[in-house]
Amino acid sequence: MNRVYFVGAGPGDPDLITLRGAAVLGGCRAVFTFAPLDQTFAGLINGRPVYDPYDFDFEDLLVRVDELLESGDVVFLQPGDLTFFSPFQALIENLGDKVEVVPGVGSANAASALLKRTLNLSGVCTRTILVSSRALAEVPGAPSLEELAKPGATLLIYMNHYPLAELVSRLRSGYGRNEPIALAHRIGLPGQKLFLGTLDDILDRAGDCELFDQKGRADLTLFIVGEALTAKPDQDWWDQRRQKVRRQRG
Repeated sequence: MNRVYFVGAGPGDPDLITLRGAAVLGGCRAVFTFAPLDQTFAGLINGRPVYDPYDFDFEDLLVRVDELLESGDVVFLQPGDLTFFSPFQALIENLGDKVEVVPGVGSANAASALLKRTLNLSGVCTRTILVSSRALAEVPGAPSLEELAKPGATLLIYMNHYPLAELVSRLRSGYGRNEPIALAHRIGLPGQKLFLGTLDDILDRAGDCELFDQKGRADLTLFIVGEALTAKPDQDWWDQRRQKVRRQRG
């Protein structure tokens, strides 16, 4: 039986797709994906038909997938993977046993690697929170961004919809101090930029970078805020951990 694969494309760099994902993509009949993944993965797609899922309403999309399945496997090449903020859950449930999900490298992982920082630093950060500012604003009763932005928390903000100056003001109000911030723009894609600074100076550091599209939405930018970005790790922790492991090994 032919199958529908939902393949995590990482942040968009074909070097960050898993071996399993590349193999599935290389053997499929057709691909559903969004720009710019159709371009960055052109070498692996290798001339197969490419469709934008949003060109179909839901029922028509199901019909088209079933038609394509008659002659081979179908791949949905998705940014990151299914783990956070994926639009494909309803589609997966409707396709049922025909589906296999192939995990990918998420944007948070790629950003952490780019920064060369762990985002939940022992002794500094007690929690790492992945959140969409847009979702918080749209859902009645959800906590505000200011309520989540507290000392000891690293925030990873997806799909930010606030102008940068307003976002910084809200974060400053929540944290109550000048906190480190990183803007990872178009990670793994052409035009990648990384801005590092603090809530006091990030507006100047980001300058005129086009972080937002014409509708005011953040254009593939992950915002990371928290002390873990710059705090010096406690070197004594390593030896304490080493001694504990040695005792456990006997």
